[in-house]
Amino acid sequence: MPGPVIFDRTLLRARRARARALGPETFLIDRVAGELGERLSVVLRTFERAVDLGTPTDAVRRALTEGGKVASLVTAAPYEAPLRVAADEEALPFAEGALDLIVSALALQFVNDLPGTLIQVRRALKPDGLFLAALIAGDSLTELREAFAQAESEVEGGVSPRVAPFADLRELGALLQRAGFALPVVDSDRLTVRYESAFALMRDLRRMGATNTLIERRRTPLKRATLQRLAEIYAQRFADPDGRVRATFEIAWLSGWVPHESQQKPLRPGSAQRRLADALGTKEIPTGEKPGS
Repeated sequence: MPGPVIFDRTLLRARRARARALGPETFLIDRVAGELGERLSVVLRTFERAVDLGTPTDAVRRALTEGGKVASLVTAAPYEAPLRVAADEEALPFAEGALDLIVSALALQFVNDLPGTLIQVRRALKPDGLFLAALIAGDSLTELREAFAQAESEVEGGVSPRVAPFADLRELGALLQRAGFALPVVDSDRLTVRYESAFALMRDLRRMGATNTLIERRRTPLKRATLQRLAEIYAQRFADPDGRVRATFEIAWLSGWVPHESQQKPLRPGSAQRRLADALGTKEIPTGEKPGS
């Protein structure tokens, strides 16, 4: 049964094409791609066949090409790119067990069926294949969300969805397990970016292709008075002493391996060969007994 449709994926592709035409703002994707390369560099193996899933620029390709960890990297995306497979993150065209590595940077936060995408990723990987991805999550753009809600409420008498909902880190960990990944790990980086005004932030979001693509968005143009009030609220609540305003980006990192017999497995309960008290050099106290009694 299909899940809810949250994002207008056709509009998302159009917004990303507009960003490329305007000259994209890449500081965030470049930072994430560099860290993705660093995280992969500590994995003690190389990957023969890899796919970059949906990353909106070639930043990941550049980072992994320089790292020497990947022999062959194909981009799976709806836009033109070197060694590209025309694909959507919600419908992967790869055979089961065809790939050694799938990576993705700042793309998966805009899929409608993230659990389904993770299951497809899991199926496309070989046993002991690795999935490594970064997506916008958690408290990202919470300042803009709050300022928009108050401004619309004051000026237009109601609130419409303006900033996309982002997944919680605990939910992402559960989704990796549900998809069948072994050794799942989720962690996050929080980045605070400072701007001269809320308008400067929104210009950057437009050049990232990250403006509103929610299905439930208001279809009428945003009123000038609402925008002006938004900027005022943002400056009142989220400005530093020098007048510049803050914007939060929380980047969630996901990694998981396709199960394989060579991977470490937890010990069975009761199978320990040595008591914890002995290992710590302490005296074991029976349940219910107080220390020193």
